Amino acid sequence: MWRADETALLPSSPAGSAVVAKGPDLSSGWWSELNGSLDALAAQHTNRIATPDTETITQALVTATIQQVFPDVDTTVSEWVPAHADLNWANVTAPEFCVFDWEDWGMAPRGLDAATLWGASLAVPALADRVREERRTDFESRDGKLMTLFVAAKIIGPYAVLGDSRLEPARTVAERLVNDLTS
Repeated sequence: MWRADETALLPSSPAGSAVVAKGPDLSSGWWSELNGSLDALAAQHTNRIATPDTETITQALVTATIQQVFPDVDTTVSEWVPAHADLNWANVTAPEFCVFDWEDWGMAPRGLDAATLWGASLAVPALADRVREERRTDFESRDGKLMTLFVAAKIIGPYAVLGDSRLEPARTVAERLVNDLTS
């Protein structure tokens, strides 16, 4: 009943499951709308704090999550912006673009949404690369690198799932980021 209530008025179906094994077929217009929406959201302000995975995101949470896997990284976040905080393929529609499922939104480190969507795409390398290309500005910022490491730490950390096809790509990117952030 909740799912029917939440999705009944969407312009299209969800683009996939939270973590995809096959990439959705998305137009350049779809990507343009995603970028415009995320940029417009980040330009706003709210007193609300994001709750990814139903946990309030704080500097302490970022530090604990990253340092349990990568203890030598300075995890200080400098830019907090509004974020959806649960941006995955089950919360966007295609072929017509729409973002829904906003209960976790609020202020979060810059790059959280891009990194979360990237993490949900890792099983499809071309899709993960496309997310990184489309949200390049987020990923190239120091906070975006931290959020990518934050997402990678969740995938490869203590609760890693054996056989998860995202493990190796997450490790590869995390190694590069740790080298970048500690040099």
